Amino acid sequence: MKLRQLGTTGPEVSALGLGCMGMSGMYGPADRDESIATIHAAFDAGITLLDTGDFYGAGHNEMLIGEAIRGRPRDSYQISVKFGALRDPAGGWHGNDTRPAAMKNFLSYTLERLGLDHIDIYRPARLDPNVPIEETIGGIAEMVQAGYVRHIGLSELGADTIRRAAAVHPICDLQIEYSLISRGIEDKILPTTRALGIAITAYGVLARGLISGHWSPDKQLPGDFRGHTPRYQGGNIDHNLALVEALRAVARDKGLTAAQAAIAWVAAQGTDIVPVVGSRRRDQLAEALGAMDAVLDPGDLAAIEAAMPKGAAAGERYMAMQMAQLDSEK
Repeated sequence: MKLRQLGTTGPEVSALGLGCMGMSGMYGPADRDESIATIHAAFDAGITLLDTGDFYGAGHNEMLIGEAIRGRPRDSYQISVKFGALRDPAGGWHGNDTRPAAMKNFLSYTLERLGLDHIDIYRPARLDPNVPIEETIGGIAEMVQAGYVRHIGLSELGADTIRRAAAVHPICDLQIEYSLISRGIEDKILPTTRALGIAITAYGVLARGLISGHWSPDKQLPGDFRGHTPRYQGGNIDHNLALVEALRAVARDKGLTAAQAAIAWVAAQGTDIVPVVGSRRRDQLAEALGAMDAVLDPGDLAAIEAAMPKGAAAGERYMAMQMAQLDSEK
């Protein structure tokens, strides 16, 4: 496994990260034993970066990871945690709270659930419209000074907010959706992060399975939030799956699957970009790992982009209410 630096001030991490959200619902029921086995297989393959959020499964995801990392040398992996999203007992979402006092409360619970004395990368999940980003970052900086956090990251923020955050404390990375069919960061956000020495940890590189080559509408499970997102609805899904077939044909010529071509394309966009795959089974992980061996020349990259052109996707990546909460989309 190759390594990549998370910005000019961040840690060295594996060139591929593992996102653990799907192991705690969101995409339908998950198998606990298979989830832990997948995390262990990721470690065995050289993956060091695990990504989670304290609100994934209302803390379940952190407890699951805590069990999976037990006994592992602490310097052999990095844990990235998002905080701030508010949930209710029915699983509903109720905005964000990134006040410094709330952040310290969230962090204390995270440390306990994971069984750790520090978090490698800590970040607000979304911009809280009621709290200036300077206050949030300043509060996390206090936790860096106290030793509970090693590095500060951001998530789904626009260029102006990124600059304001970086003026308070060094930022190692921005976590944001980036894939063949979600390329909005290329216009303003990516130039900004590169100017500031901030890396990108790219989630949604397979558009939550949509461009994996394995998705079909009949596979949707109870509790799978994708069925409520625009790209999976109505005529949008048919349009988008046609793009996947075009990608599959190009990938086949390179001896790759559609998923591997999509992951390899993201990884090829710069050494400052770390794709984060949401594999929750070992077979999915094995396929994703195969993408890291792919060597794409300029002609290959052009063919992939021709199969799935920028802006070709039908439908937004989130529902309207969620899109309105994304500073990165403003």
